Amino acid sequence: MADTPVVLINGARQTGKTTLAQAFAERLKRASYATLDDATALAAAVNDPKGFLAGLEGTAVIDEIQKAPQLFPAIKMSVDRDRRPGQFLLTGSANVLMLPRLSESLAGRMEIITLRPLSQGEQEGRREAFVDRLMRGEAWHAPAGSLTRGLFAAMICRGGYPEAVRRAGVRRRKWFASYLSAILLRDIRDLSNIEALSDAPRLMALLAARSGGLLNVSELSRSAGIPHSTLQRYLTLFETAFLIHRVRAWTANLSKRLVKAPKLLLGDTGFMTHLLNVAEDSALEDTTLAGRFVETFVGCELMKQIEWSASRPALSHYRAASGAEVDFVLEEGVRRVAGVEVKFTQTLKSEDFRGLRALAEDAKSRFVGGVVLFAGDQRVRFAERLWALPLDSLWREA
Repeated sequence: MADTPVVLINGARQTGKTTLAQAFAERLKRASYATLDDATALAAAVNDPKGFLAGLEGTAVIDEIQKAPQLFPAIKMSVDRDRRPGQFLLTGSANVLMLPRLSESLAGRMEIITLRPLSQGEQEGRREAFVDRLMRGEAWHAPAGSLTRGLFAAMICRGGYPEAVRRAGVRRRKWFASYLSAILLRDIRDLSNIEALSDAPRLMALLAARSGGLLNVSELSRSAGIPHSTLQRYLTLFETAFLIHRVRAWTANLSKRLVKAPKLLLGDTGFMTHLLNVAEDSALEDTTLAGRFVETFVGCELMKQIEWSASRPALSHYRAASGAEVDFVLEEGVRRVAGVEVKFTQTLKSEDFRGLRALAEDAKSRFVGGVVLFAGDQRVRFAERLWALPLDSLWREA
């Protein structure tokens, strides 16, 4: 806000965007607040965008901006006349980067901040620096892990949505049920030109069961009984609403025979357990499902930390034709590459670092380090730039 005319806080519903925007606005000497969830304000914004903006004094804080795309050209005109920073603070529950008509209208004039559900460090009051430490290639000094199986299952089922974090048991399940209904009836329907959304809840459950694995759209289409073209539109809608994320494949050389399929991640493990009807006491009992929960958990935590990291690496995954794979690859421009592998086991062997070694060979001098996060309680240096760390080092490593 100090150097940019327009700032957009983007993210899924109920991550705290409105709370953050209102708290910031209260610190300003002059600010006007309007929410487009209000039918009257929405009608005014749609029918007379310029007049609507003219009625907002000082810094204009506009909530749920995606509901009135007509405002974006009007904001552009206003900013082009006056380039002062801090004029507009917007929030949106749809990813404008996936709505080209909106994002292009404010290119170079708007900074986008993605607000994801609360990280584990935020919930524990810790400042997390795992991503930046990894990208700097520093040695790790993680203390002995203190994460019990029961505590970790509780973290997975709680997730990071502030309201879900505040609740427990049946009240949390009720909240997730209401959240699913609201997101489908409001955001998805508003963004969609799909007439019937009756398949959406079942499809979300099918996606939850595949989170942490490669996304095979053809297989999913057959399992869901949904035509391929319709399924692709659903996936785009869910991604636009931040319900799912597609993590692209990493390649060092396009001639390499690497699997190009993206990895699928649900946006929150608490929501994932609700969709799969999994209780806290059984979340980690099934080996296959436990692996998906743990990998989704780590992927989501990395995405959250990337948002505030100094290095801001891109997140991807790695899988070579030989079968070697790394769950998550972090790439900082053309300079640095690092890998994070997840193993929900208490002991590791050299074979568990096979994927990281293959990634290091492909990335060559760009490779700065690789970490295997596991359920053990000790930090172990396996080789140069290769470490085994307890899972909770992800948010407790200082």
